[in-house]
Amino acid sequence: MQFSRANWKRLRLTGDQRNVCYPHSLQFYLEPPSESISLIEFESLAIDRVKLLKAVENLGVSYVKGAEPYQSKLESEIRRLKFSFRENLENEYEPRRKDHISHFILRLAYCQSEDLRRWFIQQEMDLLRFRFSILPKDKIQNFLKDSHLHFEAISDDEKKLREPEILASSPSLSGSKTDWESESVYKIPFADALDLFRGRKVYLESGFAYVPLKDIVAIVLNEFRAKLSKALALTVKSLPSAQSSCRLQPVLGHFSHSYTGQDYSTQKNAGKISLDQIDSLSTRSFPPCMRQLHKALRENHHLRHGGRMQYGLFLKGIGLTLEQALQFWKQEFIRGKMDPDKFDKGYSYNIRHSFGKEGKRTDYTPFSCMKIILTNPPSQGDYHGCPFRHSDQELLKQKLQSYKISPGGIHQILDLVKGTHYQVACQKYFEMIHNVDDCGFSLSHPNQFFFESQRILSGNKDIRKESIQPETPQPKPGVQKAKDASSALACLNSSLEMDMEGLEDYFSE
Repeated sequence: MQFSRANWKRLRLTGDQRNVCYPHSLQFYLEPPSESISLIEFESLAIDRVKLLKAVENLGVSYVKGAEPYQSKLESEIRRLKFSFRENLENEYEPRRKDHISHFILRLAYCQSEDLRRWFIQQEMDLLRFRFSILPKDKIQNFLKDSHLHFEAISDDEKKLREPEILASSPSLSGSKTDWESESVYKIPFADALDLFRGRKVYLESGFAYVPLKDIVAIVLNEFRAKLSKALALTVKSLPSAQSSCRLQPVLGHFSHSYTGQDYSTQKNAGKISLDQIDSLSTRSFPPCMRQLHKALRENHHLRHGGRMQYGLFLKGIGLTLEQALQFWKQEFIRGKMDPDKFDKGYSYNIRHSFGKEGKRTDYTPFSCMKIILTNPPSQGDYHGCPFRHSDQELLKQKLQSYKISPGGIHQILDLVKGTHYQVACQKYFEMIHNVDDCGFSLSHPNQFFFESQRILSGNKDIRKESIQPETPQPKPGVQKAKDASSALACLNSSLEMDMEGLEDYFSE
């Protein structure tokens, strides 16, 4: 892709040529765009793509992915931002071109760190999942072929021959006989279906997995993730040439430092939380991941490195100063019979390091929900991680009971966990302990949980840090709040516009 103004030339394609360029409403982005574009269009496409991915993220933590409200709201957002999403629509060349070019622009911005790559890959996967879910069945085989996925649907005779085994091995085919007759089944190499095999959700025979159409999306997403991860790694190597442009480098830099969510690193509240408050705050305003870490620390007077990092950065984010953090950890470790000199020599350096006072002087930010869920899973004796993701179902049920969650509420949360909707489950927990019907925001960070909790408990006074992005107004406890689809979508659009306001101001300078 070229960005010079002098040689700017827009491709003029007609009819069949346009169809050849973008035969489907979704793609694996295997080939980069070859046309020249202006920097103005470059910026515009990038902004709209970030808006779309932010909408995907917000809806994913507010609704169950694949459910009707999620599908309808995401479709509305895609329509509003004029991206492609459905087959057989007229005048789809421009939306598909926009989708193609904007994806590659954000690759340049979001390849620059592990956190940025992880966020970008997750949102792109969710977007592909939505598009694939509404792809007509007669278009799926062509899409797989164009994406270099050599998965062939088996014949009706072969399907009938293996019907009992496939039905017994595939939980997704528990419907009626009519559903089975209309369902396509794909014969896939065993190595490409490891996730389904690991969950005992697929029939294997002679080195092949027989995967129903309802389950093929998991394999498609795994292939997409692998290809995109590799592509981002290659993009990093070619980034210096793009950054050499004096106009392009600031644009990419601005994107790479913004709009993956609030990082809660700015210490506007430093010193406003006292050590005496932590015990009471842990039961009233800590998310379950931090609540279990605090409980383990008080009981054992020690946490392993993963727990100290996750909990220590969270405390830093809610307002503990460096001096308070040193005092807090030292007091607790000494209660565990640790010698004060040993603490000073072995642990105080790491605490100062996390505040950017040692080593590379990096000011570390609190972990987001996505980072906690996807990285560094806890092992035996660890207490970090996400309880909804990493706890056994029975143990999680016991924890929720100890938190005084009602039996009906526990059932709702466990159902969400079974469906791997961990952030939605945590959001449901938030609503239950604060007695609100709709929390009015999309939960993506433990520190966001804390500040929103404090806002409710303090009577809606805004005690959050000045740099936190505005959220949808929060209902007071006990207030019944009915939101129809149109008002919910309006709130989301308003939130997204506020998220992007600073970015658009930057480009207009």
